[in-house]
Amino acid sequence: MHPLIHSSYSRTTRPFLSTIMPDPHSTTVLPPEETASASSQAPPGRSREAERVRGTSSRGIWSIGDSSVRDETCSCFAVVFSFWLFVSMTMILGVYGSMTIMLGPESSIVFQPSSVFVKSVKVENLVANPGPRAILYGTYGDPPLDVVSSWGETLNVSLPTGAEKEWKIYLNRGSVINISYHVSSKSSSVFLIVAQGKEAFTRWLENPTEPNTTLSWNVIQGSGMITQEIFWSSSYYVALGNLDEDVEVALNLSVSSSLHNTTNAYYKCALTSSPCTLDICFLDGSAAVLVTPGPQQNASNEWYIKLSYGPRWVTYIFGIGGLTLLVFWTFNLLNNLQSAHVDRAVVITGGTEPQRAPLLSHKDDDLSSWGSSYDSLPQDEEDLDFLPGGPIDGKLSGDGETSNNTRRLCAICFDAPRDCFFLPCGHCVACFACGTRIAEASGTCPVCRRNMKKVRKIFNV
Repeated sequence: MHPLIHSSYSRTTRPFLSTIMPDPHSTTVLPPEETASASSQAPPGRSREAERVRGTSSRGIWSIGDSSVRDETCSCFAVVFSFWLFVSMTMILGVYGSMTIMLGPESSIVFQPSSVFVKSVKVENLVANPGPRAILYGTYGDPPLDVVSSWGETLNVSLPTGAEKEWKIYLNRGSVINISYHVSSKSSSVFLIVAQGKEAFTRWLENPTEPNTTLSWNVIQGSGMITQEIFWSSSYYVALGNLDEDVEVALNLSVSSSLHNTTNAYYKCALTSSPCTLDICFLDGSAAVLVTPGPQQNASNEWYIKLSYGPRWVTYIFGIGGLTLLVFWTFNLLNNLQSAHVDRAVVITGGTEPQRAPLLSHKDDDLSSWGSSYDSLPQDEEDLDFLPGGPIDGKLSGDGETSNNTRRLCAICFDAPRDCFFLPCGHCVACFACGTRIAEASGTCPVCRRNMKKVRKIFNV
């Protein structure tokens, strides 16, 4: 029988191209009753082989899933570890980092760090002052401000035009500042201010004539007195500023200072050439109190103290590290729940994905296995016959008009003419509808198995 006639007969029982050119390795879906009969008649060796293939496929799927879970777990661990490292460095270098403070005479300041993150407090005197030393106390809890101490100091200042002079002192709430002044030139106007903190003092320096930048702003002439109450424990600046001619100013600074009561302190250390270290007991609310002596004649009344904290490494390693492991464990639990859900879905569907026959079988070099009418044609002639008009010489390739018309029909449905070609290979073997379906299903040319990028329709004029 002529190959073309054989092809026309074959299309009635196997209309797809996969049946024209079957792949010995392809799988065909059968109806349930046929599947049951085929299973009962299949040889034991083939059944075991199918089970082995399905098991291998299943293991491959799960290995890919496990790899994905491992990647997500490692990513989560890296993120949480980075967060833990960032928090630790912020606490050690930022919140509880070392600092340098300046204290005036007869003042006290409390440092009460969290005993969870801080193990010790280290205090060091940076500038050696003659006479009495500053003292570091250790108390349980925040000591009360019930000690009142008064001290005074006389200051004589020469202020040229555009100059300023400041004094920095630390005062607790409840303290009172009394400043009496005398300006040598009655025609000159001098600014006398009391500012809370470095920021307020800097704003006043930028605009000395603005009264709203400081706690107390005064233009003084001649003699007088200024009183300022302190409501917040902080550093305060007492400053003079001159915008007129050169002037001499005499100040008498009298301070009634509120100090912390250190009578019940369990630790006491005078700051000499060596630093003092106070151990903070865990969860007992310990506080470090630094007290400076009163003003000294012919000596500097400013104490520059370096304060540093010793971290409690157990908290950072086991506390924040435990939080990291908790988040890591939670993420792992969610992954396991998701995997269990997938397992149940696989069991419900029978453990494997439904096996469907591909629309187009894979190309096989064994021409004897092709059930197609094109296997008897030479390859060059067959490629030429893929054109809509047949061979380029216009001659019939069959024994009659019926054979020629058959070659012009779609090799997939055998109902419509071949009116499309595939890019980039250029093969023309199907109608536009079937070609579009092939492109969407497999994306490869049924002749050369090259990947298709486009399907172009042919218009005959």
